[in-house]
Amino acid sequence: MSGIVNTAQSEAWNGYEGRHWAEHDGRYDAVNSGFNDFLFDAAGIGERDRVLDIGCGNGQVTRLAAVRAPLGDATGIDLSAPMLATARARAEAEGVANVRFEQGDVQVFPFGEGVFDVALSRFAVTFFADPVAAFANVRRALKPGGRLAFLCMTALAGTDLGTVFGALAPFLPTPTGEDGTGPTAFADPGRARSVLTDAGFLDVTATRVEADQVWGSDVADAAGFIADWGPVKYHLGQAGEEAANGAREALSAALQPFDGPGGVRLRGAAWLVRAKS
Repeated sequence: MSGIVNTAQSEAWNGYEGRHWAEHDGRYDAVNSGFNDFLFDAAGIGERDRVLDIGCGNGQVTRLAAVRAPLGDATGIDLSAPMLATARARAEAEGVANVRFEQGDVQVFPFGEGVFDVALSRFAVTFFADPVAAFANVRRALKPGGRLAFLCMTALAGTDLGTVFGALAPFLPTPTGEDGTGPTAFADPGRARSVLTDAGFLDVTATRVEADQVWGSDVADAAGFIADWGPVKYHLGQAGEEAANGAREALSAALQPFDGPGGVRLRGAAWLVRAKS
């Protein structure tokens, strides 16, 4: 593994957070994979392309990218050893041979220059300690005119997830933190444009897209899954017993309107960001 400068995130993703994602990869893919078509349409992967998946996690996007580039390959990079172990196991089980996974920090990883045709990411570019440095490193790794496409969260206000997390507000802090930090670091697409421009990217655009996200088979299942998600679990542990119980009750009540025959579905929103190197 190459050097790590984003030590706080490395600790989180090699601790409980990474283990939870690795152990529940199918569930997290159910939450996020509704956005896959937007991402791949924007990336425009050709059969000979070399693809970089930034913050690949359990590797679903990396494997799907590799299938789209049968005469090329796909590389996934992530800080999390537990998630990378899951990614490698899934690739082997699915027989995806033109894929590899690297543990490292995107900000400083020695990709080389002009290696990849495409870089993409599904909700994993918002945790860099120095986003300009990280994206500048990605730009160097792309060939001239290479394509970047990634998904990031919008602001929670006005979304289904915002409604659910809003129900927790009397009891717990917002699990995602303030807009402009953590998962919502690029909630303002203007910040994404600024960071990418400073990193040397060209033709930066941001388009709002929506997709269904399946959080569980029923309310109890979805509430339990969300309560075990790292940030929520942390805040529940910090709250007193009364507040924690109130938060769990509020969470179940907030999820009830979204329960249906296909499980608990929230309409998710994201920014689809595109740029060229």
